[in-house]
Amino acid sequence: MRHLTIVVTFVVALLCIAGCSGNVGLSGRVSFPDGSPLTVGEVYFETDTFLAHGSIGKDGRYVLGSLGEKDGLPPGTYRVSIVGAMEGESRETARYLIDEKYKDGRTSGLTCTVSGSTTFDITVTKPEVKKK
Repeated sequence: MRHLTIVVTFVVALLCIAGCSGNVGLSGRVSFPDGSPLTVGEVYFETDTFLAHGSIGKDGRYVLGSLGEKDGLPPGTYRVSIVGAMEGESRETARYLIDEKYKDGRTSGLTCTVSGSTTFDITVTKPEVKKK
C-alpha cells in the first residue's frame, strides 16, 4: 500500500509540474536594416519536436502561438524562420521581399532562447539583385 501511495504522489507531482510550467509569451517586430517593417508573412519558432508561429502585421509586429493564437511557447532554444514574405498576384508573378535563407530555420541564422516572457525583434535583408 505504501508503494501505491508513493507512485500516486509522484504522478500527481509530475502532472502539477507539467501543468505549471506552461507557455510564456513571445512577440516582436520584423524589419529591414533601415527600420521599415516587413508587412507580410509568418514567423515560425521550431525545435525538432515543437512548432509555434505568428502572423506579421502591417506594422511588422507578431505574437507567437502554439496550440492557439497568441498563447506563447514553452521555454527553450528555437530556430526561427519567416515564410510567406512575398508580394504578387500569383505564384508566377510573386517575388520574395526577403532573402530566401529566412524560409528555413536551419539556414536563416536566427535563433532565440526563451526563458520567460520575451521580445524578439528580427532584422531581415532583402534578396540580392541578380546581375544579368
